Amino acid sequence: MPPERIVGLTGATLEWAPSVCHGCIWWQSRNGRDLNKARWIDKAEGEWGAWGGVYRDDDGRVLGTMQHGPAALFPRAAELPAGPPSDDAMLITCAYLVDRSSPWVLQSLFLAAIGEAKDKGAKALETFAFRYTEGESSHERFELHKTIFPRDFLADFGFQTVRTAGRVELARLDLGGLEPVAEGRRTHVLRLVREAFQPAPVPQRP
Repeated sequence: MPPERIVGLTGATLEWAPSVCHGCIWWQSRNGRDLNKARWIDKAEGEWGAWGGVYRDDDGRVLGTMQHGPAALFPRAAELPAGPPSDDAMLITCAYLVDRSSPWVLQSLFLAAIGEAKDKGAKALETFAFRYTEGESSHERFELHKTIFPRDFLADFGFQTVRTAGRVELARLDLGGLEPVAEGRRTHVLRLVREAFQPAPVPQRP
């Protein structure tokens, strides 16, 4: 029987994530301060539970991860332009795609985060967005910056702007009455993400 596509990110499953994620404390600490990640994990799981998701294929290979939880668990968010996030929202801090040929993983992780936020009783989901100029590559939009998401990508999920600081935004998705919105946009969002990562066609010889 194949494993679940998305499992919770915890201290036990962190070892499955890309190695760059293992010791990263960027979101967990304020600028210039150190932090013991093992202690942070104990606190996060004691107060909240899983603090993200890990996406695996049918063979158990990890294709991507996402980190999220109450904004209070991620002090760095208060220091970012357009912050701080709202106290009543679950915050998505970052995502890491392992396989560029599987862009729908990011969409699936977002949809799973929406479901978890509702299950945990959060009133909204928030994350930081960036307004890219037209013509930016998919590498720039989805791979180079893993802690901030394209504004138009979030808009297709229904995220609205809370405040802006230059080209950075705090984006919010209110969860009341969300089901018809999210389901109605699922196919549209998946198509947009796949098109963004689809390589240009190879010219055919005459």
